[in-house]
Amino acid sequence: MDSITAFHNGLLIWIISAITLFVLALMIYVMVRFNRRANPTPNRFSHNTLVEVVWVVVPILILLVIAAPSFAVLSDQMTVPDGERKYLGSDIFSWGEVEVPAPALTVKATGFQWYWGYEYVDQAVGFDSYMLDDAQLAALKPGEPRLLAVDNELIVPVDTTVRLQVTGDPGGVIHSFAVPSFGIKTDAVPGRLNETWFYARKTGIYYGQCSELCGKDHAFMPIAVRVVEKQAFDTWMKTLQQTGLDEATLTLASID
Repeated sequence: MDSITAFHNGLLIWIISAITLFVLALMIYVMVRFNRRANPTPNRFSHNTLVEVVWVVVPILILLVIAAPSFAVLSDQMTVPDGERKYLGSDIFSWGEVEVPAPALTVKATGFQWYWGYEYVDQAVGFDSYMLDDAQLAALKPGEPRLLAVDNELIVPVDTTVRLQVTGDPGGVIHSFAVPSFGIKTDAVPGRLNETWFYARKTGIYYGQCSELCGKDHAFMPIAVRVVEKQAFDTWMKTLQQTGLDEATLTLASID
């Protein structure tokens, strides 16, 4: 996520600002210089070679400047850390400066019609996650946002690299698993396993949504990821494996 933020704040915002100011200045100049009072008899011309070359070449150069670091950012997103590869971090023009630990947790997210299923691959446990309707929200989680709160959140530990495997129900349609706070958006395609990763530095609940039009309830399959301390995660996982999801949820609530 650092490289995405740096790409926007360190490069795109300056390019956007420069283009905006240039267009504004050009509009003001045209309005002042070529209004009816200042220019009562308009000039007639068919082309201007210099202007035509400039408005073709300059946008191409701008796109090249944007494309070069964006490919590196995309490569970081699509390459799961192995403990040795260095990532861009806050300097998108470097060859890699941040060491990211290899994944300590692998989660498989499956898109169904219209909910998500989560499987902790190495721990061999899993559950489904449904959006809470208004009545359930008022009764179970009154403080959480409408259309984003779910019955069973995806629980992950803080300061841990998480490998996320994303797929779709073999008998279903294409979905997309997206959590903007982590800088991830990966298609859930039936019969195909896509991989991405994230590393959460702060505890809390992070929300996302299905980002691929997938049918009548597309807007009602949110994603809720709860990031907890490692000790709390270990306790929750142990309870989940031994006694089931309901007891694990109560255990996590008591820890929080």
